[in-house]
Amino acid sequence: MGQEQKQFANDAMHALVRYDWPGNIRQLQNVIEQVVALTPGKVIAAQLVESALNSNVSIAEPLSLNDAKKEFERDYLINTLKMSAGNVAEAAKLAKRNRSDFYKLIKKHNINVESLI
Repeated sequence: MGQEQKQFANDAMHALVRYDWPGNIRQLQNVIEQVVALTPGKVIAAQLVESALNSNVSIAEPLSLNDAKKEFERDYLINTLKMSAGNVAEAAKLAKRNRSDFYKLIKKHNINVESLI
């Protein structure tokens, strides 16, 4: 690719090995090319690999709109809770929701707040 040689961080390599690879070898090649091109240094980080894997999800099997909404809502709740260090009242404020509604959403998505701290 005309760039200096790069290597994968251990956790980045583990992410590649653990991935199910629903596509063929072209999918692997695309992910490798993407992370090499986007890595400024010599070591490819796991976060970049995870991002590339998520962006290369097979288009053949998209989520239903309802499933996509649920997934977004769950991810949003988790990220908001992480931003507030697990403080539900603070997370609810960040989300501009009242605390009792926020607790209902946490319960709906079976989120263990203590595991996020």
